[in-house]
Amino acid sequence: MVDPTAQMMTRRQALGQVGTGLGMLGLFGLLGDSGYLGSTSMAADRAGVGRSSVENPLAPRAPHFPARAKHLIHIYLNGGPSQVDTFDPKPLLKRYEGKTLPQGNLSTERKTGAAFASPFRFRKYGESGIEVSEIFARTAQHIDDICVIRSMHANTPNHEQSMRLMNCGDERLSRPSMGSWITYGLGTENANLPGFIAMCPGLPVADVSNWKSAFLPGVYQGTYIDTRKTRVEDLIENIRNTAVTRGDQRRQLDLLHELNQMHQSTRAEDDALEARIASFELAYRMQMAATDAFDISQEPQSVRDAYGPGVQAQQLLIARRLVERGVRFVQLYHGDVQPWDAHDHIADNHRALAGQCDRAIAALLTDLKQRGLFDETLVLCGGEFGRTPAVEMVNGKPGGGRDHNHWGFTVWLAGGGVRGGHIHGATDEFGYQAVEKPMHVHDLHATILHLLGFDHTRLTYRYAGRDFRLTDVHGQVIRDILA
Repeated sequence: MVDPTAQMMTRRQALGQVGTGLGMLGLFGLLGDSGYLGSTSMAADRAGVGRSSVENPLAPRAPHFPARAKHLIHIYLNGGPSQVDTFDPKPLLKRYEGKTLPQGNLSTERKTGAAFASPFRFRKYGESGIEVSEIFARTAQHIDDICVIRSMHANTPNHEQSMRLMNCGDERLSRPSMGSWITYGLGTENANLPGFIAMCPGLPVADVSNWKSAFLPGVYQGTYIDTRKTRVEDLIENIRNTAVTRGDQRRQLDLLHELNQMHQSTRAEDDALEARIASFELAYRMQMAATDAFDISQEPQSVRDAYGPGVQAQQLLIARRLVERGVRFVQLYHGDVQPWDAHDHIADNHRALAGQCDRAIAALLTDLKQRGLFDETLVLCGGEFGRTPAVEMVNGKPGGGRDHNHWGFTVWLAGGGVRGGHIHGATDEFGYQAVEKPMHVHDLHATILHLLGFDHTRLTYRYAGRDFRLTDVHGQVIRDILA
């Protein structure tokens, strides 16, 4: 029996499925699961091939109105960094340390106790005088170019749901990621690289659902890179063909192209065949482009020294190299699973983690400015929620950490049309709940899309008889944070 709710497949949808199916057969073993390089985003990127009449779903497209930003770098501090220990100082916590908070504790995931003062010192930076924790002292040198949003709030105090909300606009699994929506709307500027790349040393909570395309065509899915590996050959599996030389590959492809043309001459309307032919060319071109983009050894030693050592520094330097080459959206997860989830020993946890990325974040912002990329690149930094100002109870006793807190937390934005040296909103005097100019995750997404040139209510995709969008039926552009 025919399902009356079933949707007729459009040409664009067919192409997207081809890009993740038959079209990928030509990628010389670059196939992988869960959005690994070559499994989705690359396959249908046919711009510049010049040998196929197939509509290119990743060709650059104009947004609804002139954009302030062309690229987005999302520094994702997975696990939920504490706002009161990073960018939202609350001196009253010191006065009430060990005492019950006057307004009581809000409901979170675990039982919490008395007020817990930050173990870190805050001081004012820049002409704006915005206070930042000592653990982000280098990033704070750029505070006059940063918009600190202190009134973020989400829906639940659970990692999986809040991470999906932050990345996909919905706590459920069946929604496209923000990066997928952005590449669906804008396409990409580089025919030889994905439009959306997600880097993580391991996998975050909710794993690959954070960069899936869901019901959008598979070509818009994020390309996942496991940055626990350091050599380009290991980062991108099978990126180099060790069996034949580059020249021999070129001759093989030329012969294959001639045979395919003969085969295609009687199948002019076979889009699947056209897509497969294009994928062979893309795989060849990608060997050079991707190898170059991910090889940070090409950078001067002074630049590598500025970013510093370690995985996070490597990710941030690669991010600059990718946006420099036209990649539309680059997402950097700080570590495996949820490293910022400091239920205990928060002083050691947050100091160590900030030490892994503070220097490199500052270097990234400096680098973008020096290369003329800062004004066209929007940088977003934060996690899925914050942490409680009250101490978490461990076996009935106060521990040294904080529970999840979705009621109020901080993220920051820089570049790409953002109002620098500005604080938007506020939490209460203890840092529990957003009370001044509350900004929901839907509002954040609507504002990001606005900076990229989109009316978030018009960037839609029809699926199962309904028009879907990143912000669902919610979200307002927060103009207070626009430059």
